[in-house]
Amino acid sequence: MKKVFAFVAAAAAMASFAAPATASPDGKNRKVTVENLSSQALYNLYASPVSSKIWEEDLLGQRTLAAGATISANIDNGTTECYYDLKAKMANGAEYIQRRVNVCAVSKWVIGDSGNSIQ
Repeated sequence: MKKVFAFVAAAAAMASFAAPATASPDGKNRKVTVENLSSQALYNLYASPVSSKIWEEDLLGQRTLAAGATISANIDNGTTECYYDLKAKMANGAEYIQRRVNVCAVSKWVIGDSGNSIQ
């Protein structure tokens, strides 16, 4: 019985060390509110670390962001990176790109018919 208890205790201790890390290992908020004030739906939303040479997966997936709608985009990729390039692709084919955005400090990206801004 002591051997079984020792084995279970050891397994439990190892499991606590093997638990997955939290999404933000440094505790910083990497959520950016994307506000679509344009007259077009936003079809694709990308956020890639500045070190990446390609756009990573579409944060909207199969969804779209309607004109006038807002979404909270979780930019956190599980690392301690804060600087990302952001890209929005609209229904009419227009693209808006913001380079080297500090998502640890920025809280909002506003996209309108005449351009976009980081706040």
